[in-house]
Amino acid sequence: MTVTDLLQQLVRIPSVNPDNSPGTDRTGEKDIADFLAAWLREIGADVTLDEIRPGRPNLIARFAPLDGRPRILLGPHLDTVGVGGMTIDPFAAEIRDGKIWGRGTSDTKGPMAAMLWGLKQNAAALKDSPVAIDFVGFMGEESSQWGSIQFGKTYGKDYQFAIVGEPTSLDVVNTTKGSLWATLRAKGKAAHSSQPERGENAVMKLARSLDQLEQELIPKLASFTHPILGHSTMNIGVFHGGSRPNIVPDHAEAEVDIRITPSLTEAGGALALIQKSLAGQDIEILAPVEKPPMETPADNPWIKRILAVKPDSKTVGAPWFSDASHLSEVGIPSICMGPGSIDQAHTKDEFIRVSDLEQGADFFDSLIRDLSHPIVS
Repeated sequence: MTVTDLLQQLVRIPSVNPDNSPGTDRTGEKDIADFLAAWLREIGADVTLDEIRPGRPNLIARFAPLDGRPRILLGPHLDTVGVGGMTIDPFAAEIRDGKIWGRGTSDTKGPMAAMLWGLKQNAAALKDSPVAIDFVGFMGEESSQWGSIQFGKTYGKDYQFAIVGEPTSLDVVNTTKGSLWATLRAKGKAAHSSQPERGENAVMKLARSLDQLEQELIPKLASFTHPILGHSTMNIGVFHGGSRPNIVPDHAEAEVDIRITPSLTEAGGALALIQKSLAGQDIEILAPVEKPPMETPADNPWIKRILAVKPDSKTVGAPWFSDASHLSEVGIPSICMGPGSIDQAHTKDEFIRVSDLEQGADFFDSLIRDLSHPIVS
């Protein structure tokens, strides 16, 4: 078996997040968690499946006991985004033109395979390693991050550092934006479209409020800047309402995504800005979920050790969000790192280059060998 073979096996096990239009009925993390549990036990790990939602577990694999030694985790997520609209077979894992094609090859089964390969290559040394290295597969990253949130609350005190598997071209992503997702709802009064004056058009009510929100909020968001991440941003990604063209719509909803810089969090967060902008309007704010930005200092000793193993990597920021933010929030200094490009994540023809995957496997092999080598005083 090679790391390429391993990635093909992982891609061929569908683990599509069931939320937000999966595009298939082959959803959930259980099948891939079961596969990984058997694979990791075979190389010497003690594996626990920690069910976070029905049939949707985190996977926790330990090679050394909780005995007080420094402990880090390698933590990719088990789920992928949906497969609707893909132009390739999402689960075929075909190799063509020097690339492996399929859902998750980039985000994030490619980084996962590279991490697993590094553990396999060094399995004999992990029990007695001066640094305990655990593998944690998180469920639900592509929606609400329940897996990393619960893991951090339960086990965060056990860890000194986390490397979250994401396609970063093997750079060290040590700072990322947070996010606010919220649904905005307007209610109206239905009427026949031949007599629209007898109704109240919820679509138009919400559209006017969204226009006002955009006009007011975007300049404010631009003032919350970061030297690496840039400024906070807003996107209105979903809008729907009504039922038929000949009925005045009595309901409308929109989904908003605000990307949050650390300075916005320090100023009170994005939800407070939306609430202030919509004050006095007949608009409900439903299910707001605000997630923290992440900022791990570049001079963190674990980052220095990573860069000593791979000097051509650099610390960088990213505008996206990951499980690392939730781990960081509970006190685990965290980064994102893995082979492959974020530009391929979630695309209709997702792939990772075989050469990039192999480079990632070599890196994690070298890093784990370095960390598991006895310290000579």
